[in-house]
Parts: sequence; C-alpha cells; structure tokens
Amino acid sequence: MDHQDVEAAVAEMLRVLGPHTAEDWSVPAGTLEWTCWQTAAHIGHDLLAYAGQLAAEATDGYLPIGLNIRPTASPAEVLRAVAACGGLLSSALVTASPTVRAWHWGPCDPEGFAAMGVAETLLHTYDITRGLSVDWLPPAPLSAAVLARLFPAAPHGDHTQVLLWCTGRAELDGLPRRTSWRWEAARPLRR
Repeated sequence: MDHQDVEAAVAEMLRVLGPHTAEDWSVPAGTLEWTCWQTAAHIGHDLLAYAGQLAAEATDGYLPIGLNIRPTASPAEVLRAVAACGGLLSSALVTASPTVRAWHWGPCDPEGFAAMGVAETLLHTYDITRGLSVDWLPPAPLSAAVLARLFPAAPHGDHTQVLLWCTGRAELDGLPRRTSWRWEAARPLRR
C-alpha cells in the first residue's frame, strides 16, 4: 500500500461524508463511544501521527504531538482538517524510503503506515455513516489491501465484510462479532 491508497481513502471519506456536514455530528458514531465529530477528528489525529512518525523516522515511541481541532469547528471544517492530515501522510509516504522503519508498536514500514491510514479512514468513516444513518460500506479493493497488509490471518470471504469482522464491527458467516482485536503493522527490516 502507498500514498495513492491513502489519497483514495480520504477522497472516499470526503465523497461520502461531505454531503452530510449539515447534520447532527454530536450523535454517537455507530457503536463507538465517540460522537461522529470526535471520530472524524480522531481520523485526522491518526493520519497526522503516522505522517510524523515517518517523517521523523521515530523508532522508540510516538512523537509528543497531537492534532487539536477547535471544538467550535463545523463538521465541514473537521473534514478539511482530516483531508490536510491525509495529505501530510501521503507526502510522507512519497518521500519515505521503503527501508525506513518508524515506531508503531514495533518497527513499521511505510506500507504499514499507509495501510493503517487507510484502515483508520475507512473504518471510522463507516462508524460515522452508521451514526448519521448513511448507507455505505468501505470499498472492496481498499478493504482487500488492508486485510492483506494488516490482517494476514483473516478468514476468506467478502473483503469488506471480513475487514468489518476483523475490527469488531460485524459478525461474519456465523462467527461472532469480535470483542478484541489488533492488526499487525510492525514489520522489521529484512537483511
């Protein structure tokens, strides 16, 4: 996965959520405890954090930075901030050497940061659409790429449904909804 995947995920988020910025974003985002507004801000935070990790080549923990979106920001303004953070991650991915490793619960390569950026964007867009009663599912090609990179032991099946199951958002062909999960982003440099 690379910068083009991050750009595609952010563009999809804007396409889906942009027409709904006049709605009430203070409602819960799906089954999350966060509101739709907080969830969108969280996407921006993660995209910025991933960009920072790559740009600094931080190897021993997360940089002491965070995204602060004014509480008075409208949903449209939050989406613009998220798009900017997606652009920063995309730029960091373009300039990062494939051999760079930066910390995310271990050494993570640029492809892993791209996959996490796509996953955060798609999954939390899904959560927000649930809160706003918008009928939408993450695109299958991006879901398949996220599964291949972050969930190598995922079961076979419809890529979107499997991604939602892997992240505790849905049942899958008789498998109960997961109550805990983690993705595998860390990947040491092969010598």
